[in-house]
Amino acid sequence: MKVLYFHQYFVTPWGSGGNRSYWMAEALIQKGHQVTMVCGSGHGETGLEGPFLGGKRRGLVGRIEVVELELPYSNHLSLLKRSRIFLSFSFQAILLALREEYDLVFATTTPLTAGIPGIFARWFRKKPFVFEVRDLWPELPKAMGVVTNPMALGLLSLLEWASYHSAHRLIGLSPGIVKGIHRRGVDFGKIVMIPNGCDHQFFSRSKKPWRPAGVAETDFMAVFTGAHGIANGLQAVIDAAVELQNRQRQDIKLVLVGDGKLKPLLQEKTKQAGLENLIFHDPIPKPELIGLLESADLGMQILANVPAFYYGTSPNKFFDYLVIGLPVLNNYPGWLADLISESNCGFVVPPNSPNAFADALEEAAGNLDELQNKGQRARVLSQRFSREELALQWVGWLENTFSEHQSA
Repeated sequence: MKVLYFHQYFVTPWGSGGNRSYWMAEALIQKGHQVTMVCGSGHGETGLEGPFLGGKRRGLVGRIEVVELELPYSNHLSLLKRSRIFLSFSFQAILLALREEYDLVFATTTPLTAGIPGIFARWFRKKPFVFEVRDLWPELPKAMGVVTNPMALGLLSLLEWASYHSAHRLIGLSPGIVKGIHRRGVDFGKIVMIPNGCDHQFFSRSKKPWRPAGVAETDFMAVFTGAHGIANGLQAVIDAAVELQNRQRQDIKLVLVGDGKLKPLLQEKTKQAGLENLIFHDPIPKPELIGLLESADLGMQILANVPAFYYGTSPNKFFDYLVIGLPVLNNYPGWLADLISESNCGFVVPPNSPNAFADALEEAAGNLDELQNKGQRARVLSQRFSREELALQWVGWLENTFSEHQSA
């Protein structure tokens, strides 16, 4: 089976973004299939080098054939410019979907426009189509107030419906996403939940532990790794840092690793507040991230207090923390908070409560023996989300889709 795989934000494990698509493609190849990955540029390390010819470049990255479209994307761009890039990617992806030779098309969000080439492949070339949903659109941008125009929301809702009902099968990354797909009229039998996972093999690589400048070996270090955008709600970390500073707990350092549209504003607020216990660090490749996490005492799972997030996200960072054996501090309700509480592998604090956030950090720093026990339980929980096992389930879902289409 040859799979045409659309993921605009494709990143290899040597980049600084999520690399689920890389490992899923590798799992397909391991089972004897072929993969052509179609992606955009500028978001991370795609593995290709050399000039773009005619707006794209093509080559092998390991065993994956990668087609990279020259569409540089950044979270710092305006919504209008990002929308143009999304639509440009979709248009070029449609042309590939109509011209390439393949047996099954797979598309993964975000953005939601990733589903457009799958729709064309299904109806114009009669190809089996599997659609993976990482975030519910337009529910999430509407809930965050990012998209407010009724016409835009209506078009996104129509595209969501068309993508779901064009797909032969769907994958949701969290319980809320699966239910959200079902609410649009898709039978549960066509949907499977396959969350992000814990990459035990990759994170078992030995890396020298390290700490950023400004964090001493004797400091208690809590780390957040990920985007610095509206959805991430990192104002909560600043508020907790202010509370810790008021309590004169300069020995507790909060480290934010990553980039995003709100990072300059967050840095300016930190400077204005005179916070010396909050450290910003540039994005780092996954291999270097291992050493940082191994040196950390706690992982922070932070999101804005938006009810749609509670059961509707599957953050990579959470699973990275687990596989390292880091206790997790989570600041919003939902399925991840439930997992942490049930497994006793971290701390769950209410949203928008700097006092509770600071209390949890002080409790963690003041009882390192129990913190170590929580870390061990985090590692045990990671076994439930083995990336290798989830990838096999994912491959099986695609294989069954293709087999059913062949026999229809």
